[in-house]
Amino acid sequence: MTISRAIATMAAFMALPMPTLAQQVEDARPVTVTVDAARSDGKLPPVWRFFGADEPNYATMKDGRKLLVELGELKTGQVYFRAHNLLSTGDGTPAFKWGSTNAYTEDKDGKPVYDWKVVDGIIDTYLARGVRPYLQIGFMPEALSSAPKGTPYQHLWRPGFDYKLIATGWTYPPKDYEKWAELVHQWTLHNIERYGRAEVERWYFEVWNEPNSDFYWSASPEEFYKVHDYAVAAIRKALPTARVGGPDVAGPGGSFMDGFLKHVSSGKNYATGQTGTPTDFLSFHAKGKPTFVDGHVRMGISTHLRETDGGFTKVLSIPALAGKPVVIGESDPEGCAACPGPQNDYRNGTMYSSYTAASFARIWELAAKRKVNLEGVLSWSFEFEDQPWFAGYRQLSTNGVDLPVLNVFRMFAQLGETKLATTNAAQIPLGTVMANGVQGDADVGSIATRTADGKVALLLWHYHDDDVAGPDAQVTIDFRGLRGVPANASLWRVDGTHANAFAAWQQMGSPQSPNQDQYVKLEAASKMQAERVAVTRGGKGATVALRLPRQGVALLVLDDAK
Repeated sequence: MTISRAIATMAAFMALPMPTLAQQVEDARPVTVTVDAARSDGKLPPVWRFFGADEPNYATMKDGRKLLVELGELKTGQVYFRAHNLLSTGDGTPAFKWGSTNAYTEDKDGKPVYDWKVVDGIIDTYLARGVRPYLQIGFMPEALSSAPKGTPYQHLWRPGFDYKLIATGWTYPPKDYEKWAELVHQWTLHNIERYGRAEVERWYFEVWNEPNSDFYWSASPEEFYKVHDYAVAAIRKALPTARVGGPDVAGPGGSFMDGFLKHVSSGKNYATGQTGTPTDFLSFHAKGKPTFVDGHVRMGISTHLRETDGGFTKVLSIPALAGKPVVIGESDPEGCAACPGPQNDYRNGTMYSSYTAASFARIWELAAKRKVNLEGVLSWSFEFEDQPWFAGYRQLSTNGVDLPVLNVFRMFAQLGETKLATTNAAQIPLGTVMANGVQGDADVGSIATRTADGKVALLLWHYHDDDVAGPDAQVTIDFRGLRGVPANASLWRVDGTHANAFAAWQQMGSPQSPNQDQYVKLEAASKMQAERVAVTRGGKGATVALRLPRQGVALLVLDDAK
């Protein structure tokens, strides 16, 4: 091509109409949400206020203490923390999926020696930060374990190893049930003396973790019922008003859960000889199942919800127990918090935060549909002390800096407990999400509530199972039935450019040793900042318009009308 011909070609191209910037970017999807502020639609209990971790000793370390402050501030005095290994034998040094307190040992004559120093330090740390124990009774102290001779006590598992390696001597029932019961009794008496009866009455007490799993229990179901009965009897002997329950099974629990429910409702109690076992709440676990597909993560929200429904169905199967409060004692996008890997790459960023909003919304909806007395949904996600930055563990913060997901819990904390009637055609129906996940159109969902001080608060999320780019949603919110129309509203966002320390860290070049100035910037980037948005008066109420990116979550709170 000659120079003159090239110039002519370029001139002809320049003469063509150029696409606008808006046309160059994929068009946003229009979404309309209608909120009837005058019509309630049931209750929205604050089930999100439960957290937990395998490693109890992290709670007393620098970043653990810092994170507990933030959890406690979500709903002071009503946030609960569940931890494994509170009775495990050892020197208190944490490791992946491990912790210890050395609460029980025996002298050379086999007499019990109780030492509450380490476990007191853990509970003290909770309470000082506005967090209460969801107290797990376990695991088996080494001196009481009935493990065969030669069985190692502390496991040597680490990320990448076979998960079966965690099942060592701590997973066995006691060789002496009277000593087991007395340990639990003495611990309960000590807690009453240290913290006061009224305080301990507010705790949850449950025995063990996932006793239907070979990873956590090395005996028969009947042997677990016995361990449970003896522990509950010992707690109630010290504190007849203690809130006791369980069994925190993996998933809905299958035949194990059937047997447990039958035992505690109508079976012979191993400790007392009476019929049944005191049960103030019931608990099971529900997890999703992400996979790595075509170079990206695909979440498994449908698996998570089906496990939830399976657990609800079990609880409802025994009429004497059907009305009991239910706690989903672990409820997460997948199983192992300490296991990184390509299928878990979603954890640092906004896939985790948007999944959290979308999944909690469906769990609330499913509980209402099944008429389950849902009291708690516990996120098994805390922090891993002194690990690499954004290492891919399921956690709420990294090296003391919050991840985007923690801000979704801050949004939950601003919702009211009265749900308002809402119409939203872009929200995928519950049945579809349970059956197929979110595989076609993205789920642009919403929950509207009336807060305790009378304001209208609206939670919005933009979720898809596939961790790939997609168009924004242009959301128009029509408010009807307002007591008065305010001029403005406050908007909080969690997305790729808001309240996102992971994105800020990547922009810094992903430093593994951020300096002091960088640390301050990461902390600032992790925090939500309220924006002021205009409320347009008109028609039958008022309108707010906003753009919600893929994987974005937003909270809109209307001002008081003047």
